[in-house]
Amino acid sequence: MLPKGGGSRPRATSDARVAARAKTPRSAREILSARMSRIRKTNTKPEMIVRRLAHGMGFRFRVHRRDLPGTPDLVFPVLRKIIFVHGCFWHQHDCRLGAKQPTANLGYWLPKLARNVERDHQSRAALAEAGWDVSVIWECQTRAPESLPALILALLKTDLQRGGRSRPKIPL
Repeated sequence: MLPKGGGSRPRATSDARVAARAKTPRSAREILSARMSRIRKTNTKPEMIVRRLAHGMGFRFRVHRRDLPGTPDLVFPVLRKIIFVHGCFWHQHDCRLGAKQPTANLGYWLPKLARNVERDHQSRAALAEAGWDVSVIWECQTRAPESLPALILALLKTDLQRGGRSRPKIPL
């Protein structure tokens, strides 16, 4: 079977590719590099869970506004509220996931994680000074889907009586 491009070699099946990859020895550095390259900055699983819930509850928001300090995950312009969805490890939450410390290259990782925490404080302070109400939802909180809608509602509820362009569906 010839490939579509008209080449002369037959295309390897996916099984053959997997077998070839399995035979290739990989160093620990290559494995770690591949693992780290899959860590995302935006559209993470916890963030998507929060976005789907907030949208399903009727809230309308903007995502990743670069013109605001810290590039917030969810921005509710009508309500003047912001929600960051933080990974527990990367932002050093005081839960089981955030308490885990790196085991290798501590001279790099510990200052990096400390800088993340400091940057978070600076971003929240700058946003509060600009008149935004800032909240954080942690990765560990997204793992309890039954309590997450109530948390989102509590974070966004205070200004609902003032009105706005879109009225969220509030469960009674």
